[in-house]
Order: sequence, then C-alpha cells, then structure tokens
Amino acid sequence: MHFSKFYMTFAKVILLIAMLGLPSVAQAQIFQTKAKHALLIDWDSGSVLFAKDEKATFPPASLAKLMTLEVVFNAIAQGELTLDDEFLISENAWRTGGGSSGGSTMFAKLDSSIRLQDLLMGIIVQSGNDACIAIAEGMAGNEESFAQLMNNRAKLIGLKDSYFVNSTGLPAEGQFVSAQDLALLAKHLIKTYPEFYEYFSVPEFKWNGITQRNRNPLLGQTAGADGLKTGYTKASGYGVVASVLRNDQRLLLVLSGLKSKKERSIESRKIVDWGFRAFVSERIYETDEEIAFASVYGGDQSKVMLVSDKPVSLFMPRSKRGSLKARVVYQGPIKAPIAEGDEIATLKVWSDKKLIMETPLVAAHSVGTGTLTQRALDAVHHLLLGWL
Repeated sequence: MHFSKFYMTFAKVILLIAMLGLPSVAQAQIFQTKAKHALLIDWDSGSVLFAKDEKATFPPASLAKLMTLEVVFNAIAQGELTLDDEFLISENAWRTGGGSSGGSTMFAKLDSSIRLQDLLMGIIVQSGNDACIAIAEGMAGNEESFAQLMNNRAKLIGLKDSYFVNSTGLPAEGQFVSAQDLALLAKHLIKTYPEFYEYFSVPEFKWNGITQRNRNPLLGQTAGADGLKTGYTKASGYGVVASVLRNDQRLLLVLSGLKSKKERSIESRKIVDWGFRAFVSERIYETDEEIAFASVYGGDQSKVMLVSDKPVSLFMPRSKRGSLKARVVYQGPIKAPIAEGDEIATLKVWSDKKLIMETPLVAAHSVGTGTLTQRALDAVHHLLLGWL
C-alpha cells in the first residue's frame, strides 16, 4: 500500500494517561430539579456540574432570541450596522409581535421607526417579538431569510443540536435547541460581545409609555446574577439561560420544561446556590506546563510537547472524593512542520465515566521538517508498526 493512502486512512489515536498526576475529584453529587432539561457549567474550566438531558432538543421559545441577538451583535462588530440605525415596524411586526398578538412585546407603534439600540433593549429586557421581527425584516427582508442567517452563525459558533425558523422563538415546526447548545451560545455572547453584555442586566425598560421589568428571575434576587434570557411557550414550558458571577467565578445555567414562572425562579436560584456551595475550583495545570507528548511524522523531532495556553482548572465537588481519568485525543500521526502554538489535541477529563471537561492543547515548541533519512525511517516505522 502506498504510504500516503495508508496515512489518509489512519484512525484517530487516543492516548490514555492514567490519572495524569491529577488530584482527586468527587463523584457527581446527587441533585434533583423539576426541569426537563438542565445544564450547569463552570465558565473558566468548562466543568459540567450538573446535567439532565442536556443534548435532547426542545422548542426554544424566546430563548431563540439569543441567536437573533448574536446575529445583530456580529453585524455591528463587522461594521454592517450601528446602534443608531433605524428599523421600521411593519404591519407584520405589529400584528405578529405587537400588543394585540398576546405574546411578549415592546409595544412598538405601527409604521414607527426605532433606533437599533432601543430595539435591542426591547428584545433583551422586554422580550419583544415586534422588535425581533422588525430587525429580521430590516436586515434580511423577511424572517425566513433572517433565520438562515441565524443558522449560518449557529453553525460557525459550533451549535450542533439547534435549528431556527424565526427570530422570535414563536412556535414553528422544525425549530429546536438543546441545553448544551444554549450554554455554548451564552458563553459565546459573554466572551465575544462584552460591550453589549451589560444590556442583559438592565432591570427595566420603558417604551411607548409602558415600563416593563426584566424577566430574568435571578436578577436582583440572586447575588452575582447579570444575564441572560427567559422563554416560555406551552410546548417548551418555562425556561431560562442565566449567568451568575461570584468572587471571580462564573456559572452558566440552562433550564427548560418548568411548569410556572414561580417554579422557574425557585429552581434556577436553588441550582445556582448549590453549584457555588457544593463545588470548589482546583487548578490542575498552569499555562505552558507539560501535559503530554504527541507523536510526529516526518519531523526533525519525533514528538511534540502538548500544553495549554491558559491555566487548566476543574470545578470539583467538595465531598465524596473519587478519581479522575484523562485522555489526550488527537488525529495522528501529526505531520511536520508544526508551529509553536498550533492547536493539535484536546484534553478530556472524566469523573465516574462522565465527561466533565475538555480543553484544547497546543504545541509547546516548533517542529521542523525532518531530513530525507528521518522521513524515510518514519515511513517504515508507520508501515510496519503503526503509530502507537
């Protein structure tokens, strides 16, 4: 077999590193929630503190508006829009999302032109369907075309279990999200658009003489709560995507499928408080500290050191000490040349067979192309023994 063909069909190499010298980690603590879908993660480490059907899909309700906001924020960042741009409230926006629609609205007047900044406040604070539709029509001509923009951006961000049909989250066949995707979207919004994230903590907004309070049940009720969004339809139940920051520790929460606003408020506060109380952050690797080595093909060195370009921490339970297992996963053999800082592997950590964290690993140093002799020896080694 020709070597290049053999190389192209070579499967993933999975390197098991027993314990990696890591500290103990607790077994998952028992926590129960009335939500049908739930996910609680630590912002810095990505550690999963609690999960319940987090990959299962459900109708997004107004949580879909987070994707609408991402499309708008990205357009502003790219210079395609400004906060002073004005959008028309069409008859469709007024009838479908206005006061007479029976849904959440900012009570925008028919045929009025409204600054984008005010429409954003109408979406974030008041969950206005009229504001969403006006933006969708203004940016893409209609909701169908705008939904395609949403799906394109969702794919680029990395959402895998979501599909959007409209800008509002109003019931529509084929529209769905997962708790895991919503957590990823929330993290992306906070990290990528810090200049807009402060909008999510605005307690109230007044438009057309009507003042509405922010619907996030954690704002003003739970220490450190600073965003993001609630949602409700009969099919989805009551849901929330929330972020809470305490003592430089941020937790992201997604809940869906609750029966009432009161239940949503109680459950969200309960799980966040439990997360901060029952877990502690523990540093396991420093920036640029040796984590593992990966095999290199055709290089002037046979291996490359793998490190993280940021500290690696785990948010771990305080009690019931157990053990961690870690794997470094990469597509191998890795072909030279390799530049310092190239992302070439992923560190995955499990606790009691549950994946609780994964973080990218980069090359700690450059590896140049080997001599003809070195490359020939690597080819022979690969053909006879494979890369183990």
